[in-house]
Amino acid sequence: MSPESPNSRKADSRLPETPWYQRLNLLNTTLLIFLLAVVFSGTQIEGNERDLDVWQNLGRFLADFFPPDLSVVGQTGAALLETVEIAILATFFAIGLSLVIGLGAAQTIAPKWLVVTMRMLLNVIRTIPSLIWAVIAVAAMGANALAGVVALTLYSIGYLGKFFSEAFESVDMKVARSLRGIGADPLQAFQYGIWPHAKPLIWSHSIWMLEYNIRSASIIGYVGAGGLGLQLHAYQEFHQWDRFATVLICILCVVTLLDLLSERIRRRITRRGSPNRPISE
Repeated sequence: MSPESPNSRKADSRLPETPWYQRLNLLNTTLLIFLLAVVFSGTQIEGNERDLDVWQNLGRFLADFFPPDLSVVGQTGAALLETVEIAILATFFAIGLSLVIGLGAAQTIAPKWLVVTMRMLLNVIRTIPSLIWAVIAVAAMGANALAGVVALTLYSIGYLGKFFSEAFESVDMKVARSLRGIGADPLQAFQYGIWPHAKPLIWSHSIWMLEYNIRSASIIGYVGAGGLGLQLHAYQEFHQWDRFATVLICILCVVTLLDLLSERIRRRITRRGSPNRPISE
């Protein structure tokens, strides 16, 4: 019997090629549908029929921003402080409420009827943009900073509730079930079996929401919900773009500072949550 050639063995060891239709799993199908939607949407978008020099118009507009008028830094600082206070309070209230709603929306923790109810509530909240929530709050409570806190709290719950429920669902429930099996009550099973694993994600989402709310609190003032928005709206109305630029620079400084701080916090949370963390840390 003649020995097989190396080429023959190599050909036999190759895996059979999978037909294209068997490679269309859920992820690939979703990506394909998205790409088709992008192509279709691109064909439907139309620009202005007039022959405009976009770059020249943009350059002329941006030229009005420089140099920034630094004479308004004082009043901008006071409004900026109010904006940050609105964002902090809204994020604080939203975190507390979203933890409860997130537990109710987690399929691995809550019963089916409660999951459906909480998820529908979160969908309704996310349907309404933050600016519309601000309009509703101002109509109910008047034009003040408290309306901004209420508006951003409601808006934040829609996202944090969803993020928190997904964080709880990502936890392996074996530890919590084992604790229940040896006599732990539901609160103890959550405290020691679920929370330590979900905590890094919870903190990360909360910090992101605070960053977002600082930017949003600058906008909702356009409708009277406190903060920098009122100042931005006034400068826009009177075409004082140099003062408008000063406000944007102040917002940029705060957001950049918060981004650097949150990055360090996330790193420490990730290290503390890592199973390979050194004991001396």
